[in-house]
Amino acid sequence: MTFRRFSLAAIALLVLAGLGYFATTLSNQNQNKAIAQAAATPPPAIALPDPVERSVPQTTAQVKLSFAPVVKMAAPSVVNVYSTRIEQQSVSPFANDPFFQRFFGQRGQFQTRPRESQSLGSGVIVDGRGIILTNSHVVDGGTEVRISLSDGREFAVDVVLDDKKTDLAVLKIRDPKGQTFSALKFANSDALQVGDLVLAIGNPFGVGQTVTSGIVSALARTGVESSDYEFFIQTDAAINPGNSGGALVDLDGNLVGINTAIFSKSGGSVGIGFAIPANMVRVVANAGISGGKIVRPWFGAKLQAVTTDIATSMGMSAPHGALITDLAPDGPAERDGFAVGDAILAVDGIAIDDPSAFNFRLATRQVGKTATLSRLRNGKAEDVTITVEPAPSDSASVASVSGDSRFAGTSVAAITPALAEEKGLPYDASGVIVTAIKSGSPAEQMGLAVDDIIISLNDQKFIDANAFLKLASQRTRTWQIVLQRGGRTIRTIVAG
Repeated sequence: MTFRRFSLAAIALLVLAGLGYFATTLSNQNQNKAIAQAAATPPPAIALPDPVERSVPQTTAQVKLSFAPVVKMAAPSVVNVYSTRIEQQSVSPFANDPFFQRFFGQRGQFQTRPRESQSLGSGVIVDGRGIILTNSHVVDGGTEVRISLSDGREFAVDVVLDDKKTDLAVLKIRDPKGQTFSALKFANSDALQVGDLVLAIGNPFGVGQTVTSGIVSALARTGVESSDYEFFIQTDAAINPGNSGGALVDLDGNLVGINTAIFSKSGGSVGIGFAIPANMVRVVANAGISGGKIVRPWFGAKLQAVTTDIATSMGMSAPHGALITDLAPDGPAERDGFAVGDAILAVDGIAIDDPSAFNFRLATRQVGKTATLSRLRNGKAEDVTITVEPAPSDSASVASVSGDSRFAGTSVAAITPALAEEKGLPYDASGVIVTAIKSGSPAEQMGLAVDDIIISLNDQKFIDANAFLKLASQRTRTWQIVLQRGGRTIRTIVAG
């Protein structure tokens, strides 16, 4: 019985296997037939979508859907800047070899020859008569500067103002040939807020005019450059080498800043770029247009940041503002009734966080006009209206040594309170400060350097530049020099 049941089951399995084989064979035949038919039939044509007609947005809401109208308005005002300079190139092929530098001197002692090099940057037309703003470091040392417009036209330009304190330069088209140029309007950079959309326009790496978009990442950034007025707009719009001097614009197409620097370990953009605010740019532009000289406001006080401990002692809810630590004798701050220990909290209603913010706000105020400073004294806040004053002129306190003198090639200035404040010196500092050293001069060979403070010569002190000039022009066998450099006092004796 068991065997029979097994035989019937085996027979059933064989029948099912046969049917499966037949079905598989028939399916393969049908599949091969379908493939053959598909190969013989051409594929259907792919229908392309109809082109979408584009139009310029008519409302603010529509503009925000595309940056194209903003770019069309702003891009013609952004130019490429080409600055040619002459550099000294070593003739010797061993100038860069460490072995030869060790035994035969540094590169500067090898024979050199002049070589022409060119730096590339960007600029912004801010006046239809051909006034252009760019960075000082773009044109620094340039013997010839040219610009090219977005439409390909090229012009030679003159540098009418080079202000290294703000890293800005003003250029003017040399021969505009009666043409007027598209110029950007200045925005109020104080109205910017973190998160606002902005566009960066420039010529990165020399590839041609390029537009990138981003937001305002931060405001009032300091510690970016070694300029006197650090108060940068930070943006994540891509800024790269060649963008320096280019435009940062808002969605109204107005200039909110001049792109200046990036934070990068590779040299390319990593989303941290910095721009000089338009309110500072406007000051430099107006100076360039009106005659090429900047008259800066001066407060006459040294400031420090308000720390947490200071804020607590003054009854402040949070540390902010600038604390007065010293006053220039008979300076504007002293005459306006400010005292050591006062904390300045705002300028014209705009709160300040630290001394850099105060310096920036004051520098953007017009000399001769008034400004309102909010100060905190003895726990009481009050507003004080001041007249914005310039620093006293020190042109009469500058002297240059020439002729047959060991100090020939040296230019010095008397240390005025304003200069002492700028250089971080005490207001009562004595001596004269070296402002320039002529290349190859006896003074350079002697080792003098810019910003050296010469206190005395042969035990004789002097109170102004003319007294130094008279003494340094004398002939003597030796010079006993006492000077300060980098906060250190140096005493040395050199041959006359």
